[in-house]
Amino acid sequence: MKMSKRVSYGILAAIDLALHAKDAPIQAKAVSRRQGIPLRFLEQVLHTMKNTGLVESHRGAQGGYLLSRKPADLSLAEIVESLEGPVFHRLGVNPSPRHRQIGKPDSLLGDVWEQLQQAERKVLESITVEQLAERQRLVDAQRSPMYHI
Repeated sequence: MKMSKRVSYGILAAIDLALHAKDAPIQAKAVSRRQGIPLRFLEQVLHTMKNTGLVESHRGAQGGYLLSRKPADLSLAEIVESLEGPVFHRLGVNPSPRHRQIGKPDSLLGDVWEQLQQAERKVLESITVEQLAERQRLVDAQRSPMYHI
């Protein structure tokens, strides 16, 4: 499975919100700066995530974005599907027209591709934003060691 920049940035934004937006909304420019995401692109990603219900936005001087659910309740599969649409579809849902025969590769490999999609979805469903935020906390702690005098 190949992830688009849109999905990668959406996941990074969700992790950033999980780490930094405890009670107060976080502005997109702060997320952009910390994550190295172009601000205009990030705003488009966050807007889509807002429209699909993954984030909330608040207006005003103290406005910004918050995750709409707890990070532990938000899977990567949900972020992927909110930004790319229904990626994980069943191969048999859109059968080819009746007048057209199913090709040899489709008849031989159709089940394999379906199993692959199911495995990808399971992996993405099993990983939550909270798990990745915890990994980020550990990485940050290792990068900035504490010196005792």
